[in-house]
Amino acid sequence: MAKVFNWLFPHPFLTLLLTVVWTLLQNDISAGMVVFGLILGIIIPRITAVWWPDRPSGIRLFKLFNYLVIVLWDILVANVQVAWIVLTRPNSKLRPAWVVVPLDLKQPEAITVLAGTITLTPGTVSADISSEGHSLLVHTLDTDDPDSVRDEIKTRYEARLKEIFI
Repeated sequence: MAKVFNWLFPHPFLTLLLTVVWTLLQNDISAGMVVFGLILGIIIPRITAVWWPDRPSGIRLFKLFNYLVIVLWDILVANVQVAWIVLTRPNSKLRPAWVVVPLDLKQPEAITVLAGTITLTPGTVSADISSEGHSLLVHTLDTDDPDSVRDEIKTRYEARLKEIFI
């Protein structure tokens, strides 16, 4: 039974997401639209499953929720900080820096979430990953201590992602 379920729903959260998004895009919540969304939610992941990497063995959802709250808060704070920098400091006074962040994460999904988190936070951008996947190159808009940026990324984000992706 589990084999049939895994074959039919290779990515169950994607199936659910596609069903909900289809229904919302139709602007008509009816049984027919939900069923058609469910059919799309089954077919699309099934057809594209060969191009998906292996799923993580486990994700701690409660820790993921906590991580999302922290990231959303950091995005809000960084928006205010970047706005303040842009409004009060001339470009000649900015102190941009390139920071190499060594990675302890091994799972591609976790590294992708980390790189996305860095890019979503205003003032920082993930620019590159090493060919072996052992470090990220991050650009920061304004810092006087690149090492503190690296340490904050490792402690605030990477350490939490290591707890989420088991």
